[in-house]
Amino acid sequence: MAQDHPDLNSAPIGIFDSGFGGLTVARAVIDQVPGENVIYVGDSARAPYGELPVAQVREYALECLDHLVDQGVKLLVIACNSASAAVRADARERYPVPVVEVILPAARQAAAITRSGRVGVICTAATATSRAYDDALSVAAQVQLTTQACPRFVEFVEAGITGGEELLAVARTYLEPLQAAQIDTLILGCTHYPLLTGVISYVLGDSVTLVSSAEECAKQTWQTLAQNGLERNAATPGQHRFVTTGSTEEFGLLGRRLMGDWITEAQSLSRPTGGPRRR
Repeated sequence: MAQDHPDLNSAPIGIFDSGFGGLTVARAVIDQVPGENVIYVGDSARAPYGELPVAQVREYALECLDHLVDQGVKLLVIACNSASAAVRADARERYPVPVVEVILPAARQAAAITRSGRVGVICTAATATSRAYDDALSVAAQVQLTTQACPRFVEFVEAGITGGEELLAVARTYLEPLQAAQIDTLILGCTHYPLLTGVISYVLGDSVTLVSSAEECAKQTWQTLAQNGLERNAATPGQHRFVTTGSTEEFGLLGRRLMGDWITEAQSLSRPTGGPRRR
């Protein structure tokens, strides 16, 4: 339902990630809607989520999302595949604002562009265990999905390593089952992975199309703002605030390493807490 409330339209978009990978989503969102205000919360004190039990991921994610709703955001973006898998259904019931996550938009795009129906997804162990992409693609009868967990990719990205022989060797090992399955489309099912598109494309070759969950999430964010009449519609650029539950110095250093001077500073957030918010 469209809304027409100036204060609401000026409210920020809330973007949540387990740590740093969601900065690729935040960057894509800001590129799509540069006039929007954004608050980014990275739960880096408890990252990575990818190896945690689903129940723990759910608890942590909802605490952070509760915090963003307390800040008066007009839309929530769950910029973490592990968290999206754990809480996307709960979040839509829990909060009075629209919720965008990274899984469904990427799955839809992959189903739309695959030529053979053989689609792959690389992701964290938590996302793989959740079978969230299997569920999202279940309506596409022609799609045969091959899932591969690639936990070390996050380690390389957060160390600032996007090339070299060690990464290439790991990539070849991870991607071999996908090559054997003869996929023609690969979903990058972790928001760290767009920073490794060079090595992934090199190993898989030009015949495999990569689908970035970060880019597809950003497109869905734009569409959701428009569908709900929530655009800020301002000539001036939006303001962007980055908050972390971990070290602000580490967040700033790694954020700049991954994203350049686009991130200038981060603010500290003690462990967020919050109660249920039912519609």
